[in-house]
Amino acid sequence: MLFLVRMDVRLPADMAPEVADEIKAREKAYSQDLQRQGKWPHIWRVAGEYANYSVFDVESNDELHALLSGLPLFPYMEIKATPLARHPSSIR
Repeated sequence: MLFLVRMDVRLPADMAPEVADEIKAREKAYSQDLQRQGKWPHIWRVAGEYANYSVFDVESNDELHALLSGLPLFPYMEIKATPLARHPSSIR
């Protein structure tokens, strides 16, 4: 199942920079592991925002929820997931 996911990160203004850096380092390692597994095949930054659009390739809604809620930045994110279906005009 493919999902288009938008993630907007909103770190608290009073979060200590070293705490933010540690969370971001864990986030990077976690996301890169999912990319290597093929679960997170695409990620694009939204220009000018602390946000991204990503494509996840998972077995179920529950797997997507587990992966997203496992993100170290999850408590500081607004997430919108959209299920995708093949378009009938696609040549792929």
